Parts: sequence; C-alpha cells; structure tokens
Amino acid sequence: MNGQPSRLHLDLTCTVEAPRELVFSLLTTPAELAKWWGPQGFSTPEIELDLRVGGRYRFTMQPPEGEAFHLSGEFIELVPPARLGYTFRWEEPTADDRETVVTFSLDAVENGTHVSLSQGRFASGERLALHREGWTESFEKLRKVIGPGAAP
Repeated sequence: MNGQPSRLHLDLTCTVEAPRELVFSLLTTPAELAKWWGPQGFSTPEIELDLRVGGRYRFTMQPPEGEAFHLSGEFIELVPPARLGYTFRWEEPTADDRETVVTFSLDAVENGTHVSLSQGRFASGERLALHREGWTESFEKLRKVIGPGAAP
C-alpha cells in the first residue's frame, strides 16, 4: 500500500524557450489557453476563469467526434509567474473519476522555463494514463504555440 499513492500520481516536466512570465500567461489567459489546452484534435471553445485564490474556472472541451464535455474547479494557489494550483474535476465523470489537484511550477532556466506539472491522486491507473496522455499532448501543443525554438 505504501507505493500506491505515488503510482496514482502524475508528474510531468518540459522545458520551453520562453520566459516564465509568458508561460504563466499561456496558463492563465483564456485566449492563450484555447490555443494549446487538451489532447491533439481537441478544441476548447469556452473557457471561464476567475483567476484568484478561491476563484473558479470551467472549460468546455470538444473532441474531434462526439459531444462536448466539461471540467471545472477552484484555484487554490496563485503565485505569478512561479506557481499555479487548482482542483480538477470532470462535470460528466466516469465511475472511477475523482477530484484531483493540479500544480504547475515554473522555474527560470538558461534560455527558458522548466515547467513541472503534478496531478493526483487518481482513483485508477486507467485515469492516470488518460491524463498522462492528455497532458503530454497538451505540452506538445504548448511548445508549438511558443514557437519553433522550443526546447525538447
């Protein structure tokens, strides 16, 4: 049982060639979020943000085929341009969905920003894998938004 929490917790990183202030803006501005949020082929046609600790957010996600669905939560940490934390819950959950906490940490590095994402704890390995894939593809889209000079 001791290993279970870490197995159901997601940690991802990427480095981008952009200053922290720009990356933080891409994480917190609806028009910018819409450019990169979600897996390949998905769009985010509606984004509502009340960007303050205790403020809420709601995203409408549109898959390439099928009905739109929603995620929402509350901001629990806001330290521009270094950290952003919020709860994450699907409004149309599957049986093994649960509310998780997402934390972004942005660290200035030579020629850019190191982005660390933490999310958990998931109810199942299946949900963890789904989020790992979604965030990995979202990070690829974020790199494209930042430009061709993005670090690997």
